[in-house]
Amino acid sequence: MEHKIRWGILGLGNIAHKFAKDLQLVADAELKAVASRSIEKAEVFREEYEAAFAFANYQELFNCDEVDVIYIATPHTSHAELAIKAMNHGKHVLCEKPLGVNLKEVERIIATAQQNQVFLMEALWSRFNPSILKVKQLVDEGIIGDIGYVRADFAFYAMDRDLNSRVLNPDLAGGSLLDIGIYPIFLAYIILGKPNKIMASSNFHESGAEVQTSMIFGYPNAQAVLYSGFTTNSETKAELSGKKGTIYLHPRWHEAQGYTIEKEGVVENFELPTAGKGYSYEIEEVCTCLRAGKIESELWSHQNSLDLSLLLDQVRSQTGIVFPFED
Repeated sequence: MEHKIRWGILGLGNIAHKFAKDLQLVADAELKAVASRSIEKAEVFREEYEAAFAFANYQELFNCDEVDVIYIATPHTSHAELAIKAMNHGKHVLCEKPLGVNLKEVERIIATAQQNQVFLMEALWSRFNPSILKVKQLVDEGIIGDIGYVRADFAFYAMDRDLNSRVLNPDLAGGSLLDIGIYPIFLAYIILGKPNKIMASSNFHESGAEVQTSMIFGYPNAQAVLYSGFTTNSETKAELSGKKGTIYLHPRWHEAQGYTIEKEGVVENFELPTAGKGYSYEIEEVCTCLRAGKIESELWSHQNSLDLSLLLDQVRSQTGIVFPFED
């Protein structure tokens, strides 16, 4: 491509605004088109972020020849349908997490990417956060020795939300696990891999949505203690402990602006502020992969998304989290 990577955004909620702001920080990217079910909403968004086109339906975005890659920012339940349609129209896709509601959906989405030979990545933006990248590197280098314990939580109060909203609506795959529990699971996965054993327990809202989930991931020589919830706030600080020391990702760890190392009685703090909100790093990764002709990222691959989806399904199986639309 001689031109910049041309982006379209599908679904124009809060996260799309954050993404669009950070897209402006990436030199090799430009926002070309946006799509919503409301043309008024699309026009306002287009004007705010200086896109060329605003569409009142998603099909027009799929058909737009001036868009290379589409960022899908709709609720979980529509990810599979929209990602598959986009890729069948030859578009590359960055799809918000979770990539699919369950493993079956994720398998279908990835198969479509491979059949069409188009790029696909789950938008797990924390994987590209500078602090998390650095901490992962330090752990791999053995700076704190073999990891024996990981603790990560993510919670915020959401019990006052509208029951028809995505968060507390089971028909929209609502609940804390897929919304924010995915982050602690992701951290345990990139540090320790897939566990040998999972123990999990959930509490539910009267709507049927899961609102608290505690998990213990067991490994031959380590454990990860993980939590997500909507019933209270939490510190949202992550701890990685090894035989030689401990690393803490600063709150809120999934968007960390730095980390701390405690080793041999010495405490060192490191600041790594993100550019903008922090979405620019995953955008840069997509652009780099597209320039290289890749259909997946090495940092967050199709297999990584499959593994993560399997872990989410295994937790759901233990805790009884089932959505009304599932078989």
